[in-house]
Amino acid sequence: MVMNHRTKRTYPSNWLWFNTGIFILLLLMPSLVPRFFVYILGLIYVTSLLAMSLNLLVGYGGMYQFHHAVFYGVGAYTVALLLTKTSFPMWVGFVAGPIFAALTGLVVGWFCVRLTRLYFGMLQISLGSLLWAIVYRWYKFTGGDDGIHGIPMPPFLSSLNQSYYFILIVLGVSLVFLYLILKSPFGGTLQAIRDNPQRCEAVGINVRRHQLRAIVIGTFFAGIAGVLFVVLEKSVFPDLLFWTLSLEIFIMCLLGGWFTFGGPILGAGITIALRTFVGKYTEYWTLILGIILILLIFFLPEGVMGYFMEKFRGKKGSERGTP
Repeated sequence: MVMNHRTKRTYPSNWLWFNTGIFILLLLMPSLVPRFFVYILGLIYVTSLLAMSLNLLVGYGGMYQFHHAVFYGVGAYTVALLLTKTSFPMWVGFVAGPIFAALTGLVVGWFCVRLTRLYFGMLQISLGSLLWAIVYRWYKFTGGDDGIHGIPMPPFLSSLNQSYYFILIVLGVSLVFLYLILKSPFGGTLQAIRDNPQRCEAVGINVRRHQLRAIVIGTFFAGIAGVLFVVLEKSVFPDLLFWTLSLEIFIMCLLGGWFTFGGPILGAGITIALRTFVGKYTEYWTLILGIILILLIFFLPEGVMGYFMEKFRGKKGSERGTP
């Protein structure tokens, strides 16, 4: 029994030290790896936050959020337009990006939560495609299919290394907030709605209201990811709102693990690594990704991280059962 007590007490502390060590290592990366890898890591961080914001809705909320990338694009275009077409301070654009993404999520979600499952997803694809078409065709305002390039950045974000540190810090803070949200009573209620919405309604939970709040929160963090993309790339283009990107981040969540907190981060890293390094040798890198997904569905339906988490829990349970 004493051994069990020690295991329970030291487990969170060990994870805290492990995560702190990983964060310190990532801070040192710009001085350890070439410039190209710094850029790839920055892109992984941005995409990881986008995938995490989707997983909040799909993995923990059970919603058919099929066109999540549109909110990513709204956040990116908001900051890009404010920095290129107005004289507002930089911080106004950085704050406005997530807010406009969340407001867009509120409007789209208000319609979608009145439908269930597949109809929810189909309506969101339709509304998201409408927003993409507006951005794609409005040449005078959004630049159309040319996008917006050469977006000015403040001096403290002028270099790749500075952008890298900024993105990493914002990602770390965002992950802390996402974790606290999921561990809050709201997060527990959201997961209960995912598992059994009818029973939740029977005990007096307003399912639609909770789902709409989750959509606003998820799209807010997607907007943050859009702002970070502009910080990294200094440009935006309509593909950020296209449905194929939504499918890609959907795959990232599936690949890493739906029901694990860090699974989408792993899925984003694997996907971008395949696109970057395998794509150098063949344009059919998506074929390799497809084969991996097929194998995953058959042998690891809970995702890569989900598989290892289950193994870890099983090992931990056997250790607690040791007299």
